[in-house]
Amino acid sequence: MTRMIFVNLPVANLARSMAFYEALGFTKNPGFSDDSGSCMVWSEAIFVMILTHEKWKIFTTRPIPDAGSSEVSLCLSLDSRDEVNRLVEAGAAHGGTADVNPPEDHGFMYQRTILDPDGHIWEPMWMDPAAASGEIVQLAEQDQ
Repeated sequence: MTRMIFVNLPVANLARSMAFYEALGFTKNPGFSDDSGSCMVWSEAIFVMILTHEKWKIFTTRPIPDAGSSEVSLCLSLDSRDEVNRLVEAGAAHGGTADVNPPEDHGFMYQRTILDPDGHIWEPMWMDPAAASGEIVQLAEQDQ
């Protein structure tokens, strides 16, 4: 069986969030969507479940963090720098906030950030597969 990941996120306005994720290139899976949540598909193995606050509270008694907090950062791998820019611009045009962290350009890797309408951080990035293996090691060694 293929391993999959389902990222579950609480959202204040389901319709607004669906429009945001569709603008990024996610597609809605109607079989796992209703008035309380929507399954947004990124790939055959990656799904984002956006859930109303009421639906979210069924799964946990823990409080929903304030929109300005940062508990997790979610990275999306893309095929080019242009695709990274396109995704951030599309998200910003649909209720997101672009570049809450400064863009990073390491030559072999390019990354930007965008907040969804509820403040969840997404990091679209491109990495050159030919250069990445050696560059990642060197970058990690520099950070130590």
